[in-house]
Amino acid sequence: LGRAYALAFAERGASVVVNDLGGDFKGYGKSSSAADKVVNEIRAKGGKAVPNYDSVEDGEKLVKTALEAFGRIDIVINNAGILRDRSFVRISDEDWDIIHRIHLRGSFLVTRAAWNHMKNQKFGRIIMTSSAAGIYGNFGQANYSAAKLGVLGLSNTIAIEGRKYNIHCNTIAPTAGSRLTQTVMPQDLIDAFKPEYVAPLVVWLCHESCMENGSLFEVGAGWIGKLRWERSLGAIARGRTQPMTAEAVRDKWEKVCDFDNASKPRTIQESVTVLNDALSQIESQGDVSMNSTSSGSVVSSSVDT
Repeated sequence: LGRAYALAFAERGASVVVNDLGGDFKGYGKSSSAADKVVNEIRAKGGKAVPNYDSVEDGEKLVKTALEAFGRIDIVINNAGILRDRSFVRISDEDWDIIHRIHLRGSFLVTRAAWNHMKNQKFGRIIMTSSAAGIYGNFGQANYSAAKLGVLGLSNTIAIEGRKYNIHCNTIAPTAGSRLTQTVMPQDLIDAFKPEYVAPLVVWLCHESCMENGSLFEVGAGWIGKLRWERSLGAIARGRTQPMTAEAVRDKWEKVCDFDNASKPRTIQESVTVLNDALSQIESQGDVSMNSTSSGSVVSSSVDT
């Protein structure tokens, strides 16, 4: 994926820092060959590129390379990643920590190093790389899944804080044949899910005319889909003078999990609004109507939004 991004941006005239520690997919080893190969490809086509062999944990060094070579930094694509797949109870402390260090902490450190430069020039485009494993979960990837969903939370807040400086941050969850997936994907799928089918989305999201910010996209095989949160209308499970009980929750459970007419909150403010509405409804209605059951009484009022 990193190679596909570097080539795509270079072909359109961008000056590119190609960062690759050069280790294997588990994070072992180090080599300059991976970055050098891509830089040579770009230069052979007349493009501008320089290599960088530092770990993303040395984010300042990556950004320094861009500043020294090209004088500025406009785009950061956080793409570095490794795997240490284990079933949950077999994950060692080391396997947990290194996944978070590379995927989540690395994304934080590289982005933080570029932040003030982007802020001062009133322009920046940042891409975070999540995963379907982070969104949905995946057997044997508890460490990876946790880090990848953490990346999404990081991205969402960066998008909010960067908006007034024209710094946009979006997240992709790509499916592509790569060094990371070649051990878990058969060859026919690797051939079908080419990294070149992901790169155009990243190029567009980083363009100065693209106003997308704080969004999440799944992408692969030439298909792109945008994801958003969905929340049921929910139910109130207490009255003004009636306590909230486990039995009330039980009897409201179907309503709590009913996604008919679901809302789609986009901000933390929208998320909290429904709670304020519920409080107002409880106070204005007094004690809500109660249903008698063999095990006691439960609250039976629902939230209207």
